Parts: sequence; structure tokens; C-alpha cells
Amino acid sequence: MFLDESAHHITTDKGFRMAKANVAVRSGKWYYECKITSGIPKRKRSDAHAPEEAPRGHVRMGWARREAPLDAPVGYDAYSYGLRDVDGQKLHMSRPKDFFPSGQSIREGDVIGLEINLPSETLHRKIVEGQYNPAVDLADDDNNGIEESGNIIRDRVPIRFKAHLYFEQIDYSPSKELEDLNNPSPQVSTTGIGVGTVDPGPTHPSPALRTLPFSSIKVYKNGELMGTPFTDLLAFLPPASKPQPQVGARDGLDDGMLGYYPAVSAFRGGAAEVNFGPKFWYPPPGYEEANDVDMIGDAQVASAPKAPKARAIGERYDEQIVEDIVYDIIDEVDFWMQDGGITGKGAQNGVLRSGVTAQDAVASGALGPEGIKELVQDEE
Repeated sequence: MFLDESAHHITTDKGFRMAKANVAVRSGKWYYECKITSGIPKRKRSDAHAPEEAPRGHVRMGWARREAPLDAPVGYDAYSYGLRDVDGQKLHMSRPKDFFPSGQSIREGDVIGLEINLPSETLHRKIVEGQYNPAVDLADDDNNGIEESGNIIRDRVPIRFKAHLYFEQIDYSPSKELEDLNNPSPQVSTTGIGVGTVDPGPTHPSPALRTLPFSSIKVYKNGELMGTPFTDLLAFLPPASKPQPQVGARDGLDDGMLGYYPAVSAFRGGAAEVNFGPKFWYPPPGYEEANDVDMIGDAQVASAPKAPKARAIGERYDEQIVEDIVYDIIDEVDFWMQDGGITGKGAQNGVLRSGVTAQDAVASGALGPEGIKELVQDEE
């Protein structure tokens, strides 16, 4: 893939490749745009009977999970949901299906808006943990409120290379259940029991095949709603997603970077530009008023529930930075407590009461300026 300095324009001279954004969405309603800058040329009305001009590459766009491969197009497997430029077909698990109205397609200059809606993480965890009851959980009450955060654990595997330590972020591997779903065998079911298959659903026996109620993807073309090609998206929180088995990796943990990422694929000269907001070429309905203060009228209007409005995916970047800072603080406090939880006032002759050296305490940030001074004096 080739990207410009802004990382908003992409293309390739190879076969299909995928580029994913550097932020993921985990709950709520989010929106981004993809403009086709090189692809199937637009035809003029006067050239309706002229021979079709050869396309200048192809572009696909959509949403992809962390496990989705980058050397394949969006919609290649069960980990992504995509849209083809040819006839505007929807694509999931490499199975194209008609979606755009007859005669419509995606051409150069078109702007495709993609809106994803995901339920709250509270409901999401109920589903992956097998606690979801469709008779009771009729609504996602926490979708617009403050919900309890999950247990985020960011394992990093230390690798020593040329007298330096590098910390590797553990990747998540595709699950056998979704591979079987993508390539079904008549002899083996997706549940691993008997012959035949069980369709994915929120109460599926396998967590990897559980879907999210109230989830959907909407598609706009040049500001006009084309429809909702996908609903009941597959869940991604552990144990639906699992880290690759390796030394130092703990099974079934959430490192905070799981979710659905904006994704665009290009093929042999196809090129696109993405727009993550806040200024969109074709804002989704209600977006301009998202931050306006509502004037309170009668009590019924004021108390009526309002559908959540789509947010620009660019806002998610700032949220993710804040989350990283919070997780950093939690990690530092955790390591400090593992080291005994003693401040610099408990140090005597450069050694803490817990037996941890002052050097370790300074490195972890547990000691204050006094501890640093004592350490310098000890070294002298």
C-alpha cells in the first residue's frame, strides 16, 4: 500500500491490499467517508451507448476487526464487512450480494459514507460470557450512558535485541470456528458436533460465533442513504477473540485495541481518500446538530428518548489516547504495589523496607526527589 503524508490517501499497484485505521470503535455510533479518486470511471449521459471505459483499478471500503488480514480485501472473511465498487455489492466472507438499487454503482468521485452502530460493552460482555437472555435483554439501556469499563490487560512480551529490550504487542489469531464458517465443510459443523451448521447468533454455543443485537452498518452515497447492508455483527470481545498462543501471552484477555476499524482496500491502481471528520463532505443526518444545546420545550419533548447521533471517527483517536494514559497509570500503580507500595520516605541507605532497591523504585517512579538524591550519593 502507498499512503501520503497525511495517511488519508491510499493506493497500490499490486493485487488487493487493505489499510486499516489506527483506532477501533467498541460501542456507539460512528461515521467516516471514503472518496474514490481512481477506479471505475463515471459515464456521461451523452456516452450512455458508448463502449465501457476500462476501470483504473478498484476500491472496496467497510469495517474490519483486528484479526482481518491486510493482504486481502475488505469482506474477504468473517472478520470484515465490505462494499464493492462493482454494482455496489455488499461483501462478507467473500460472498458478494446485490445491495445498491439497480443501475447504481460506485464510480470515481463518489463519496461513500459508512456508519457503524455497536451496542454497549456491558451488553457485549453479557453475550460473550453467555449471560445474554433475549427475553430479558430487550433493549440496550447502557448504549448512551456511562457503563462499567472492562478488565483491560495490556500484555507486552519483552524481547532483548542488541542490549535493548523491545516490548511486543501480542496479536490476535483467527479462530477455527470462523474459519470453518468461512469455508464450511459438509462433514464438520461450526459447533464441532455432528453434521450440519448452526447459524451465528447471540446465544450460539461458541463465543466466536455470537452476534451483537442492535448492531448494524449503514451506507450512504454522496449523502443519500443506500440502506443497511449488515446487521447483527459478530462479537469481538474475549473469548470471541483470543491472543495468539505464545510465551508470555495470557489467554482470553482484552488489551483495549479490539473492535471494528475503518478499512479500505485497493486493487491495481485503485485509489481512495478517507475523511474521519469533523468536517465531512456529506455529513450524516443530524450530525451538524450533534453538539447543539437543545432548547427545552414541554416536558414530554424533554423527556422523550433520543436516538444517538453518529460521531466522527476522528473523535475516537482522542478517546483512545486518554484510555492509554489511564491504563499507563493503572499499570504503574500495579507494578508499584507489586514492589511493596513503599514511598521514598521508607527508604534507608538506598534500600526499601520491602527489599526493593532504590534504583528499581526510581525506575518505576515510586521514589520521589529525596530518593533520587540518596541514590546519587550512594553511587558517589
